[in-house]
Amino acid sequence: MTSREKHDRMANAIRFLSMDAVEKANSGHPGLPMGAADIATVLYTRFMKHDPKNPHWPDRDRFVLSAGHGSMLLYSLLYLTGYEDITIDQIKQFRQLGSRTAGHPEFGHAAGIETTTGPLGQGIANAVGMALAERILNARFGDDLVDHYTYVLSGDGCLMEGISQEAIALAGHLKLNKLIVMWDDNNITIDGQLSLSDSTDQLERFAACQWNTMSIDGHDPEAIAGALEIARRSDRPTLIACKTTIGFGAPTKSGTSKAHGSPLGAEEIAGARKTLNWPYPPFEVPSEILDAWRVSGLNACKKRKEWEARLAEADAEIRAEFERRMSGELPGDLDAVIAEYKQKLAADKPKVATRKSSEMALEVINAVVPETIGGSADLTGSNNTKTSQTKPITPDDYNGRYVYYGIREHGMAAAMNGMALHGGVIPYGGTFLTFSDYARPAMRLASLMGIRSIFVMTHDSIGLGEDGPTHQPVEHLAALRAIPNHTVFRPADAMEAAECWQLALHSTRTPSTLALTRQNLPALRTEYVEENLCAYGAYELATADGEAAVTIFATGSEVEIALAARTQLQAHGHPTRVVSVPSFELFEQQSDTYKAALIGNAPVKIAIEAAIRMGWDRFIGVDGIFIGMHGFGASAPIEQLYPHFGITAEAAVKAAEERLH
Repeated sequence: MTSREKHDRMANAIRFLSMDAVEKANSGHPGLPMGAADIATVLYTRFMKHDPKNPHWPDRDRFVLSAGHGSMLLYSLLYLTGYEDITIDQIKQFRQLGSRTAGHPEFGHAAGIETTTGPLGQGIANAVGMALAERILNARFGDDLVDHYTYVLSGDGCLMEGISQEAIALAGHLKLNKLIVMWDDNNITIDGQLSLSDSTDQLERFAACQWNTMSIDGHDPEAIAGALEIARRSDRPTLIACKTTIGFGAPTKSGTSKAHGSPLGAEEIAGARKTLNWPYPPFEVPSEILDAWRVSGLNACKKRKEWEARLAEADAEIRAEFERRMSGELPGDLDAVIAEYKQKLAADKPKVATRKSSEMALEVINAVVPETIGGSADLTGSNNTKTSQTKPITPDDYNGRYVYYGIREHGMAAAMNGMALHGGVIPYGGTFLTFSDYARPAMRLASLMGIRSIFVMTHDSIGLGEDGPTHQPVEHLAALRAIPNHTVFRPADAMEAAECWQLALHSTRTPSTLALTRQNLPALRTEYVEENLCAYGAYELATADGEAAVTIFATGSEVEIALAARTQLQAHGHPTRVVSVPSFELFEQQSDTYKAALIGNAPVKIAIEAAIRMGWDRFIGVDGIFIGMHGFGASAPIEQLYPHFGITAEAAVKAAEERLH
């Protein structure tokens, strides 16, 4: 056991690295690292199973700094324990262009950063997904290969954000007992005392969600250690309320909002050096303290060596499957199975909604990709995300492959991100496209992090009918297409749906959204083509009889309308080609030659999509014809809605012929 004096000095190393880095950057949040330094020191020196020299080993414990504004706490820990990505020079470059030490922790910038945090509440919700992935993989591979904890450091802000309620309710329901949340209970927000805005009894709240709860002095290392020991033996997730002083050690600003989000200033830091007996210059950690931290990192890595021995002794088939899954590599026979399935679709020509053809594709995929974990935000029967292979995951059985997320779109999306970050599973989850609004912050972070989360969004247009404008997405395709590094797929039939699923699974560094119809659509691709045509983002589905006078671009359910318009236009002597555009983003990745040839030189260009125009000028030009939505939808049967809003083949023909004449 570390002596109190030694503990204090090790914790003070975090405090002074943090306040000095914030001061040098003239920007940042010193208060949380100073207040939570004791918690972090106990966790990393006495409990965390990790290896700074091999930071990605699968059975490490995960630490999530949900209160991402306190990023210097994490950077200090990574430097002190010996992670090579975070050097003292990186600490000195805190918040500077090109440094690994960004203002908030960024996944991929440095080893040891398990997720991108900053938008409050996302981290704790990611951690629920990580803890769930651990239990799922443990059920498959056993304690020898998968047996680790997910630790979270959360602030008041994380617990006030609505997503936290979705996350903790799901975690409590699923009895994710290896999830331990340490709440930095300092009663301060940016605006001042927490009492300005909140009176929640968090311990009662978590207890109501079936969590184990404790309250301790967050500056007492033995109390922290004792609470963690109890939490690690719990049969349910645990909240440890750690009462702390924000900006601990700052002579005049500790315990106030002045320590939260601004540099302390030279005078205050000098006072803290005296108060905490730290006579060293900025960025200097005395060798005996740095050595103690580095030794803790070396001691932690013994667990990795023991784990590697167990992995080596495992059955060769189990070991190979575990390593394949954790590498993110898909089963070798997937593409052959999809090719065979496409041949069947060409023969069968099913007329089904794309939400149904998505389910049909998943039935094939889930049979050969055992790591897919499905789910829905209480819309399983509408999203068609459950297949014969995906039995439910329950609090008593993690062998299943389907999560009933409940009415928690935001929590679902963030938990999916946590599962993808954890590795070993490929999460997909469903809701209605209009409710991507609820999931969007997590969808944006999936894109920022570059992870394989797959969002299944059904009821993708006015085509859903009677539920009306609250449920009919019109701006959502444009909004999702606006997110960088996010692939939005809108397949037109079962063949395209299969290809889009294949692309989403292969897309390891870009999340995907599949926008799928409620209404039935005919088979448009009736010939088997080995090549994945959707991979081009846009491709010519029907050629013109002669030099094209009209090109019609369309997606999803409107491709059928485009083809009907083509038939009429050609009958009137106007050669017309139809281009299916399943993905704007993949089209933009094609060569300039391909893009120019596909858009072509037809004098009349039309886009048809039951959504707003935004984004379509890329294909049709500012003077092109757009057949689609120009406002919100309406409540009525689908058969009435399309004519009501002028989204018909006849409308497209009329507009084209007026332009041609």
